[in-house]
Amino acid sequence: MPIVQTRRRFLTTSALASVAGLVRAQPSLAAEGELETTTVRIAKTPAICLAPQYISEELLRAEGFTDIRYVAYPIDVFVQAIGRGDADFSTTEATWLLQQIDAGAPLVAVAGVHVGCYELFAQQGIRRIGELKGKRVAVDAPGLFSVIAAQVGLDAAKDFVGPDPGVNPVELFAQGKIDALLGFPPQPQELRARGFGNILIRTAEDRPWSQYFCCMLFGNRDYVRNHPVATKRAIRAILKAADLCASQPALAARRLVDRGFTPHYDRALQTLNDVPYDRWREYDPEETLRFYALRLHEVGLIKSTPQQIIAENTDWRFFNELKRELRA
Repeated sequence: MPIVQTRRRFLTTSALASVAGLVRAQPSLAAEGELETTTVRIAKTPAICLAPQYISEELLRAEGFTDIRYVAYPIDVFVQAIGRGDADFSTTEATWLLQQIDAGAPLVAVAGVHVGCYELFAQQGIRRIGELKGKRVAVDAPGLFSVIAAQVGLDAAKDFVGPDPGVNPVELFAQGKIDALLGFPPQPQELRARGFGNILIRTAEDRPWSQYFCCMLFGNRDYVRNHPVATKRAIRAILKAADLCASQPALAARRLVDRGFTPHYDRALQTLNDVPYDRWREYDPEETLRFYALRLHEVGLIKSTPQQIIAENTDWRFFNELKRELRA
């Protein structure tokens, strides 16, 4: 078994290295100047929908990085870790990023990576979001759920009951102990595999959520300001990895397993097939932040205006250059 596993890893790494060469579409790296740093630290969380940043190591090496670190954090603190400078980049859902920026975290949004990965499951018999009023709902993105609830005239802080903390929400839902679950991969994939198919919202398909990025790439403000060449190359590697997730999902899923980001190949592969990773060129990250910032401001979850956030906490120059450079 150890020999087989080692050979599998070798083949996967070789295949990814080959893909890195095939998708390298930029002009000479020398034209961009020298890397200010060859180190990049990417925050790692249990969310496997963030696959592009997890399978980008070979692509980052092709960009000149030699010290590539994946730093593990719980899902509820990794954004703050980047604000503290404990890591340099990661990807997160747009409303969570906006709330952390509004709270003063020194973060800069630099790109959109993929469209909807969240799904809202409900128990049988519940057909509309309005029917969840007064019921128990587990939520992994409180800001997003607040915006969803407000669309039907409900207040997420008052009209729903949360489950007991520390309990696996998938198990609670499967046992009928909660009425609905808004989750990100691998939770939706696990629920469908277990036969639960009453989905009220799929953000990849349902408007208005499908019109905007779900997850945004962001960085520590000092890193982005002081390392513009490194920032552009890191973004390029992650966006190329997004294309790879779309074009070769089986290869990308195997990489996620072999690198220890998830133990479940089937869940990883289903996630890569479910999430539209190849559509990042079609969407405007600034419009995404403006839309969600307006909605969060309306429900009282942030005080900053969209204009303030966009002016002070975004830098789209690299993303815009790469959209031209990496034409499909």
